[in-house]
Amino acid sequence: MAGRSCLEEGKTAEVLDIVTDEKNKVCSPKELLVGLLEQIEDADVDNIAETIILLLQPLQTALLKLGKKKASSLGMSLSTVLNQISQLPVPYTKEQEEEDVYGLCQCCAALIEFVKPFVDEVDRGRESKAIVAENEQRIELLKFCMKSLGNPVLQSQLDKIPDSAEDPPLRHFAAEILVILSCIGESFPALLLHHLVKKKAEPGFLEEDVKYPMESLACLSYLLFVQHIGIERFPTVFSPVFILQFNMQYIEVLLKRYLYFCYELYEKSLQRTEDNSLPMQLLEVKCFLSVPQDLVTVMTLCPIQHLRTEALAVFQLYMDKFDTEGKHKLFGCLLKISQHAGVQGYIITNIKNQIDFSLKPGNSNVWFSGPQLLPLLHLVLSLPEGPETDLLQNFDRIMGSLNLLRYLLIRDKEWDNHTGIWTELYKIEENFLKLLHTGLKMSKAHYEAEIKKTKENNRKRGPKESKAVCTLTVGGEKLSNVTPEMHLQVLQSAMFTFDLIESVLARIEEIIEVKVKP
Repeated sequence: MAGRSCLEEGKTAEVLDIVTDEKNKVCSPKELLVGLLEQIEDADVDNIAETIILLLQPLQTALLKLGKKKASSLGMSLSTVLNQISQLPVPYTKEQEEEDVYGLCQCCAALIEFVKPFVDEVDRGRESKAIVAENEQRIELLKFCMKSLGNPVLQSQLDKIPDSAEDPPLRHFAAEILVILSCIGESFPALLLHHLVKKKAEPGFLEEDVKYPMESLACLSYLLFVQHIGIERFPTVFSPVFILQFNMQYIEVLLKRYLYFCYELYEKSLQRTEDNSLPMQLLEVKCFLSVPQDLVTVMTLCPIQHLRTEALAVFQLYMDKFDTEGKHKLFGCLLKISQHAGVQGYIITNIKNQIDFSLKPGNSNVWFSGPQLLPLLHLVLSLPEGPETDLLQNFDRIMGSLNLLRYLLIRDKEWDNHTGIWTELYKIEENFLKLLHTGLKMSKAHYEAEIKKTKENNRKRGPKESKAVCTLTVGGEKLSNVTPEMHLQVLQSAMFTFDLIESVLARIEEIIEVKVKP
């Protein structure tokens, strides 16, 4: 009670006297430990940092007096302190980190000093091969490191400060956590490969998840391969493809909550590999398809422009890394998976680029020419819902398909027919061009009727009514607060879009007519 009163009154210096001169003489180390943890646990939000910094030293003393039976008490102490630290706001900028208004950086520095004697005990125990007590203590320290990587490290800005010899406090804390992991005998490769090599039916899986949480391991991977913290302790024997393979599980984890970290780890992992080097077989690993699929979601739904742009850049880099067979399969899978016309159009452009490359002298390959290409071409040169396809909503895909077809008809001479386009032309005309013609007629007729109806309604309205607003859906997109005049402009814009599709379609039919003319 006396210690708590001192803390509440701001008399922090007196607490040490109470702990060391009085309470420690009349109670056991275990009782003292419980009392100190209660003080830390009950601290008000405004006093959390001050309380932790003040009480860590006596807490350390109490733990050391417990001898070899302190592993569980150490674990309880570290968990209590980290739970309290997690309530402190994490500095976002360099200036905030320097000011350290809420004391998080000071707490992290004090925490590293707090665990040092316990880390040294485990390190010495490893050398002398003392097993039981040190192993229990090692597990508690491992849990502490993993929990620290999850919070605060994964919540922090970890970049080095240019032209500065010293690391920022939280980057230094992250580096110290990795030092501790090494000292207690944890191998970085073994940690990162843990979830890949462990058996699914392994007993005690809940305990394993506590020791090896995915977000914490994702943070470890980020520190090693992006920030290069502790990279000197990571063996150089692993190939870039293998590193990418085990990093994909962590990229998938980061993609859900930590986009900046995700992009950087994804990009660095890809940059280590050569273009056109990833084998198609990797796409049989679930995350090699689920990660780009999640990336597409960010590209199309994220409200922040630069995050969408960065997602697109990494998406393209990912596609570039596969060999021709891998690209062929990846493009086909993404076309089937993606429901966004803009993304489909982007993939079709990539298909066109690969075909263009394969048609150049010396670049021929079986995946983007001849029989292997045809299933992909038929997938591209199709309407998702036949003539009833919403042409406005699917505009990017349709224009991409038409531009690809026009390119093939011009570039691949009918007597060469490297791509097989001329052999399959009758199918394409029947299953794509004819259906597109029908769809255009239906869509234009509908919008022409809507324009006529809107003009008639506008003539009948008075000046006040002409300013009334409504909600309009065009191409699957809702437009609110639309005036009659704006409504008419939207309808006319749709007609211009149909005219654009029709003009490209007419050009394709002209090429076909000239080429096949006897």
